[in-house]
Amino acid sequence: MGGFQWNIISEYMPLFVEGTLMTLKCTVICVIAGTLLGLVLGVGRLAEARHGFYKYFLRYAVQYPVRFYVSFFRGTPLFVQILLIHFALMPLLINPSGGLLISGDFAREIRSQYGAFMSAVLAISLNAGAYVSEIFRAGIQSIDRGQAEAARSLGMTYMQTLRKVVLPQAFRRMLPPLGNNAIAIVKDSSLASAIGLAELAYAARTVSGAYARYWEPYLTISLIYWAITLVLSAFVQHLETRYGKGDRRQ
Repeated sequence: MGGFQWNIISEYMPLFVEGTLMTLKCTVICVIAGTLLGLVLGVGRLAEARHGFYKYFLRYAVQYPVRFYVSFFRGTPLFVQILLIHFALMPLLINPSGGLLISGDFAREIRSQYGAFMSAVLAISLNAGAYVSEIFRAGIQSIDRGQAEAARSLGMTYMQTLRKVVLPQAFRRMLPPLGNNAIAIVKDSSLASAIGLAELAYAARTVSGAYARYWEPYLTISLIYWAITLVLSAFVQHLETRYGKGDRRQ
């Protein structure tokens, strides 16, 4: 068996570097997309009107579909969602022979060059949006309703009240769970190796397959994942300290 063989890591270092960059790229895109989607879904979940047509429109056309979406993506495994999007949805949308969005040679090129990346980003972003929507919903509901009512009495619209009064206060309380969600996305990106995305887990699987050794590649990517999550945790803690000063002065 022998000890830890550093030569294996040094030989495949470019592959690990490429996998790290792909993991970071996927994480950044999915965190941004998932957060924006979660904000829209969270606001949609809380949207309401007291009277008339809009009351029923918001309930049946916004609230119920959002609840179904959140329930589905939180209630099914992310791994299954990645496979479903990559092998079922993407071929339906982007297909050389009659894709609903893109077809022909351009579709073939996109599928071969970026297919796994697009599927992974779409699946993880949709999944993250479901979880982030609950974070936004809880954060918005944690703010006293009297503040929103006072803003509305001053002539602010619903969106102005949300943007200028509610969300800035709720953001401080949402930072820890949003940070945890970003860390979860880093680790969830490893599932994309199942569809051939060349990220960290794919790099480790390639090396272990070449040498039939597992300590070196999987311990290496474990340390890389750990380092990324430590940096993310420190960044979130910095934001908590910075934005928490306002709460301590109150």
